[in-house]
Amino acid sequence: MDTTEITKDTTLCISLAARPSSIGTRFHNHLYSQLGLDYVYKAFTTTDLASAIAGIRALGIRGCGVSMPFKEEVIALVDSLDASAQAISSVNTIVNTDGHLRAYNTDYLAVAGLLRDREVPPQSRFAVLGSGGMARAVVAALRDSGFTKGAVVARNRDAGSALAAEYGFDWQPTIGDLRPDLIVNATPVGMAGGPDADALPVPGEVVDSASTVFEVVANPAETPLVRRARTSGAAVITGTEVLALQAVEQFTLYTGVRPTAEQFALATAFSRAG
Repeated sequence: MDTTEITKDTTLCISLAARPSSIGTRFHNHLYSQLGLDYVYKAFTTTDLASAIAGIRALGIRGCGVSMPFKEEVIALVDSLDASAQAISSVNTIVNTDGHLRAYNTDYLAVAGLLRDREVPPQSRFAVLGSGGMARAVVAALRDSGFTKGAVVARNRDAGSALAAEYGFDWQPTIGDLRPDLIVNATPVGMAGGPDADALPVPGEVVDSASTVFEVVANPAETPLVRRARTSGAAVITGTEVLALQAVEQFTLYTGVRPTAEQFALATAFSRAG
């Protein structure tokens, strides 16, 4: 189906983020068109999360992607949690089945898959920047992928120390003298439209000393951190890669159809070209 041919029977899926981008919108709508599915996808933001989630239920919106900063707050507003969300107390996907809202976390699956596919050595000493829902997915994926040496770096003492302790890692409020092999940015620093859009989440010399830099921010695709890491010669994993991998899991949950590897690759390329 051409996604411009929207009718009363077209199924709507959405996303909620503090600063929406068009990447997920282009990804999902491209696949709907290629697979002939009568669906359409639209990105939104909100200052009233409870009303937005109530709208999903009331209007029969099939699915909703959840991005920063709503991944934890939304838990109290859904009806049930899949094991993927329950295990890490963080949500990035909601599926509406006849008014029942079930929450999932496909970020975890994407992060674990990228660590594996890019062969990031589990013996690497890491620093995860941030303590929110995405940071939780990253820390859980690192632990479950065999990483044992690392720290959660977060200014929020309560959230940061609790997250680190839960998964058996260290916590510190700033990067300080730490020079990790692997840096994972799970903060909004570098996100387009934000107050720190042009900033690095850690000093440049920390980036320069890393072997691998893993950026979670997807908008823009080339954040200041990604640009600095490429200049320094580090291996780079981008937020657009995370977004695409978690999106294909969302797509399958929403539609019941799993794209082929070729369809996934084409949709990913299309989403990045916008």
